[in-house]
Amino acid sequence: MQNLPHISIVSPVYRAEDIVHELVKQIQDAMRLLDKSYEIILVDDRSPDNSWEVMKDLAEKHKELKCLRLSRNFGQHPAIMAGLSQVKGEWVIVMDCDLQDQPKEIINLYHKAKEGYEVVLAKRSVRKDSSLKKISSKIFSWIYAYLTDSEYDNEVANYGIYNIKVIEAVLTIGDRIKFFPLFVKFVGFKTTSIEVEHAERFAGSTSYNLSKLLSLAFNTIISFSNKPLKLFVKFGIFISILSFIIGIYYFYLAIGNRVEVSGFSSIIISIWFLSGIIITTIGVIGIYIGKIFEQGKARPTYIIDEML
Repeated sequence: MQNLPHISIVSPVYRAEDIVHELVKQIQDAMRLLDKSYEIILVDDRSPDNSWEVMKDLAEKHKELKCLRLSRNFGQHPAIMAGLSQVKGEWVIVMDCDLQDQPKEIINLYHKAKEGYEVVLAKRSVRKDSSLKKISSKIFSWIYAYLTDSEYDNEVANYGIYNIKVIEAVLTIGDRIKFFPLFVKFVGFKTTSIEVEHAERFAGSTSYNLSKLLSLAFNTIISFSNKPLKLFVKFGIFISILSFIIGIYYFYLAIGNRVEVSGFSSIIISIWFLSGIIITTIGVIGIYIGKIFEQGKARPTYIIDEML
């Protein structure tokens, strides 16, 4: 029987034709120092550049390398889940391919995990990201924490080491919207974090623009929280109470024959204000119904086209 690897390293790949060679080399250097059996699983999220051709060339040269190619671009987190579905190791490393997550930190993550932890997250105290990404990450963490009544550390992302039972639990989550860090947070287990050195991107630029970041944040929050619906219920109750108080006031004026003819502007403003609330509330409900519809169709969140 073939010996299974002790550690599996999973990394989604997109627009990384100039990075993959160096990524594999640095992982190999780190694992050579760690002296543990391992496998590297790279998942091509149908990158439009030559990433897949580079990965195929590397797979022919390195027996520990497994390469997957998705049938289309599904996104970073579905690509991570595709890679996790193929792991064989007792411990699993998840990292981005741009080398901002430095492979040399695998050694520190592993030694910390062997102290008795099932999840060790890499904490990026000094992030080498763009100002836009830093600000958007902080805003997302604040909004997510408020809408879910839980904490979210924006210094922690995908990079970390996870016991195989943690990964098995994550893979059982049937949510259509995939967001790996929150899945890890949801399943629990004994967790800690260590500070790691965050690096500049090795080459190229990130594929996450403002539109994609906003879309990911919106979908994730809607998937993990129903608080927006509760907020509109509270707001509706507040408006009803306020209307009742105003009604009593005008009734008091009426019985005292002190009612003056109301102005046209106040009526129009009231109609538009309440109509806006109603339309917005219906819209929020519609978004949740749409997500339920998508979830109910149970379509696969990724499809593997090729495997080397």
